[in-house]
Amino acid sequence: DKDAVCAVMCLAEAAAFYKKNGLTLWDQMINIYEKYGYYRESIHTITLKGIDGAEQIKGIMERIRKEPPKAFGELKVNRFVDYSKGPEVTGLPVSDVLYFDLENNSWCCVRPSGTEPKIKFYMGVKGTSLDDSDKKLEALKEAVVAMA
Repeated sequence: DKDAVCAVMCLAEAAAFYKKNGLTLWDQMINIYEKYGYYRESIHTITLKGIDGAEQIKGIMERIRKEPPKAFGELKVNRFVDYSKGPEVTGLPVSDVLYFDLENNSWCCVRPSGTEPKIKFYMGVKGTSLDDSDKKLEALKEAVVAMA
């Protein structure tokens, strides 16, 4: 709530700066995309309520942990990290999180919600254009849904 005022102030200042230089915020966003790549991210959530749902979520995590996929659709898994293995593996605190580093600067991360009866699949891709990144993200989403 309080941070929104500062964020809007910064956005207005950026808009004024780029307008002075003959650009819109969207023009500058495209410049940034062109320089660094068209990154897109999404989340796929599965809700499984009740005691049975909690067991199903636990089962999905165990299945993925024991038999991690070698690929998500056409994207091969470069590296799999199980954050439940402790800080000696990752340097980070123990957490029920599975991370897949995929080829082509793509990734997928799986974790159960800590507050809701859900399992969450976070994912990201890098494309050469907005259309390319949208297509890559949709293909990754489809692979995640098929795996879940």
